[in-house]
Amino acid sequence: MPDDKNFNTAGQETNAPAHPSVDYNDDNIRHLSDMEHVRTRPGMYIGRLGDGNLPEDGIYVLLKEVIDNSIDEFKMNAGDRIEVDIDDNLQVAVRDYGRGIPQGKLVEAVSVLNTGGKYDSKAFHKSVGLNGVGVKAVNALSSRFEVRSFRDGTVRSLVFERGNLQSDVTTETHDENGTYIFFRPDDTLFKNYQFHDEFVETMLRNYTYLNSGLTIMYNGRRIKSRNGLEDLLNDNMTVEGLYPIVHIKGEDIEVAFTHTNQYGEEYHSFVNGQHTTQGGTHQSAFKEHIARTIKEFYDKNYEYTDIRNGIVAAIAINVEEPVFESQTKIKLGSTLMAPGGETVNKYVGDFLKREVDNYLHIHKEDCADILEAKIKESEHERKAMAGVTKLARERAKKANLHNRKLRDCRIHFSDTKDDRKEESCIFITEGDSASGSITKSRNVNTQAVFSLRGKPLNSFGLSKKVVYENEEFNLLQAALDIEDGLDNLRYNKVIVATDADVDGMHIRLLIITFFLQFYPELIKKGHVYVLQTPLFRVRNRRTKIKSKAVIADADGRLAPGEKKNDFITRYCYSEDERLHAIADLGPDPEITRFKGLGEISPDEFVHFIGPDMRLEQVTLHKNDQVQKLLEYYMGKNTMERQSFIIDNLVVEEDLADEEISA
Repeated sequence: MPDDKNFNTAGQETNAPAHPSVDYNDDNIRHLSDMEHVRTRPGMYIGRLGDGNLPEDGIYVLLKEVIDNSIDEFKMNAGDRIEVDIDDNLQVAVRDYGRGIPQGKLVEAVSVLNTGGKYDSKAFHKSVGLNGVGVKAVNALSSRFEVRSFRDGTVRSLVFERGNLQSDVTTETHDENGTYIFFRPDDTLFKNYQFHDEFVETMLRNYTYLNSGLTIMYNGRRIKSRNGLEDLLNDNMTVEGLYPIVHIKGEDIEVAFTHTNQYGEEYHSFVNGQHTTQGGTHQSAFKEHIARTIKEFYDKNYEYTDIRNGIVAAIAINVEEPVFESQTKIKLGSTLMAPGGETVNKYVGDFLKREVDNYLHIHKEDCADILEAKIKESEHERKAMAGVTKLARERAKKANLHNRKLRDCRIHFSDTKDDRKEESCIFITEGDSASGSITKSRNVNTQAVFSLRGKPLNSFGLSKKVVYENEEFNLLQAALDIEDGLDNLRYNKVIVATDADVDGMHIRLLIITFFLQFYPELIKKGHVYVLQTPLFRVRNRRTKIKSKAVIADADGRLAPGEKKNDFITRYCYSEDERLHAIADLGPDPEITRFKGLGEISPDEFVHFIGPDMRLEQVTLHKNDQVQKLLEYYMGKNTMERQSFIIDNLVVEEDLADEEISA
């Protein structure tokens, strides 16, 4: 009997070889050009691709790489104006008025990797981009890419398509020196992409906060900052500071901070103008030394966590030849301020020790005294709930072993090495029927479910002690792993999934109140969403539908291998969608109104939490004064709210079934 027997998937013996032999010779060895390699492995250069619905998506990285070059020109005192135009949310043009890319090496500068002027620290000092990759990646990942270099009366213009040079023209010009770049991301890579105005504007505003005197014209709108990081905090804080913002500048460092009455810590950090959304060595140094400096100033045994509780801060540093932990440059890895120079930790620490200590001595009444009162308040609250916290943690630990409220998934946001970590999400539902439908239809790899028992507690005006005393809140906190901040957040999307009725809306508001009250950063960082579920199902037998186009469209949406159904169905999220569906699927379609999530079968629910899931992001803006909003909606039954309800009350009469079906 031969030893190399093989078996098929049914366990039956087969004579087919397990691994058919393939010739391996010189023809199998391929060399990819620079542009081919970028297109083959885009994740190495820009992180995720995405469609533009998240600020981390690749199209924003492409925009950032182009603008970084213009910012580097500004830092070298060459041009104080940048024009950014985005047409139809699909294609981008950036014009700066710097020195212009040297024309003799223009082709290499935009299409050959590891080529650039920033390897020479004389030409660029403390720039963002040092690896010679950025704009080449933009070129390779764009269906069309144009670059024009204006230098001393001459302009050289290049046009590329997917990284391949199409034209090269040099002419005379009267335009100012500088660089113009146009790109249209390749829609075969970035499926159904779109630039979102709010993400672009936030990015551009961050550039102006860090570069006083820089003007950015965005689609004709002027963006400029006069007060740097102080403006950043003022524009992003949703609660009032307890004392005026402390704003201090050094040669290669700028910090701004204040404290608020909100829980947790909030940081904005930057390196050479680059927004390091995941922090890094500079942010860690700031957190350590701001707490140490304040503790030493008061000369009392305050805990670091009490000192930092409620802090809102920003730090920006300039580092020579910075090293980031990835090509997307969202986390600083450098330990030194410059090759052979002092450490980032020491530089930041010495600066804070000197400047913040001086500031607190000078501003005793309007800052130091108020800050100490805040620290004492945090300390008092922490000690008051110390015993409760210990019991709650033990309870949560036991629950984690068998948490009936949580149906976990396999992949988590905190799994840093998993490529699908950003797909991880958790649905917060109410009731057994709703959670059962979602649980049965979810993707067990990336979708978790947390089930509430009825309406949660209204946490407005309560201290954080309630998080540990209330079993549901404590288990939810443990499930998300956010007790000590967002560093270990288990799910990228926290999705509130409730019925679209009055009770469901109330539960939704109670959950969001809980996050706003104790974990506002969860919302500010864009992790909280509301699941949109259909109000109506409209369907009809395909034999009764008059429109052949509607039937053809429905059949075109079928997944590969999916069989045609006797019924063609539309799920409608609004009254307008219901009316359109009735018109398309007529005559006399069957109409069902969903009164709650529990009424939707798992077979149907899978369509609402799959690739076409409709989510509404919960956002916070400067104008959203959290305390006032919560006071109005979740506070005591004020006359103002009563009057509003009475003035806007709408009474809906239940329609007869025959009228709904009409």
